[in-house]
Amino acid sequence: MRTVSSSIIPSRSREHSGVLFAIAAYTLWGVLPAYFLLLQPAGAFEIVALRILFSLVFCAILITATRKWPALVAILRQPRLVLMMGLAAVLIFVNWQVYVYATLSNHVIETALGYFINPIVTVLLGVILLRERLRTPQWIAVGISAVAVLVLAINYGAFPWISLALAFSFGLYGLIKKRIGGSVDAVSGLTIETAWLVPVATVQLVVVGASAGLTFGTVSVAHTLTLLSAGIVTAVPLLLFAAAARRLPLVYMGLIQYLAPVLQFLFGAFVLNEDMPPARWFGFGLVWVALVVLSIDLMSVGRASRRASANAT
Repeated sequence: MRTVSSSIIPSRSREHSGVLFAIAAYTLWGVLPAYFLLLQPAGAFEIVALRILFSLVFCAILITATRKWPALVAILRQPRLVLMMGLAAVLIFVNWQVYVYATLSNHVIETALGYFINPIVTVLLGVILLRERLRTPQWIAVGISAVAVLVLAINYGAFPWISLALAFSFGLYGLIKKRIGGSVDAVSGLTIETAWLVPVATVQLVVVGASAGLTFGTVSVAHTLTLLSAGIVTAVPLLLFAAAARRLPLVYMGLIQYLAPVLQFLFGAFVLNEDMPPARWFGFGLVWVALVVLSIDLMSVGRASRRASANAT
């Protein structure tokens, strides 16, 4: 009679919980457009500024509750890490600002395109910045994506800056986080990044208050509470993502990440009824083909590496 190794069961349980954490994280990121639309009549600059400030407050509460202040102080004593996180803060600020602006101006489909393109951009950044060599399927995926961007640019009649700004800002942000990820946990990272951005957020609130006027606390109790929840809405998916990343192989994370832009695309196309002419469908179709090519390559490499590890043992 065959017996199941006791080490396999915890491993499978850990993997199963990792999948659930990843699905929860990307689902929450996928429904963010609906959340930001609830924050109207607040504008993009006010929303992002409050998101920064309330995220910092929420992280401070979380660090206090989990008694992680010594870990945060240890990170702050490393100037190189702090500066790297300052650069990450600039990139995530650009990403947040463009994303909220695009959502409030009815360009949710373009935000979805940005996150569909993001894995391709990550591969491209590896070549440009890390001198990595691409496999043939990866080159094919990059080429198809380039054609897709060209098709979409012609269809829009303008450079698709929203999609590319989101893809490159998050791609570069991910690159920095990957380099410092082993030294900085998710909560400490978000705390330091938002702390870097407090001066920018303060200036934005002053400018908005002096011009259009702040909506925080002036519309309704429900609106104020929804704005106050921005810190939780920002931090919770990040913590779920960090928990998933510790439990799952990169291949799984790479495939599950498409859930967020799929939900954004469906929301923009079928809830907000954003324009989807045939040329735009064709451009998106090319991006999806590129992602299929990239995913198949990723899975085949993952299987090969696991097979090699099994043979080695």
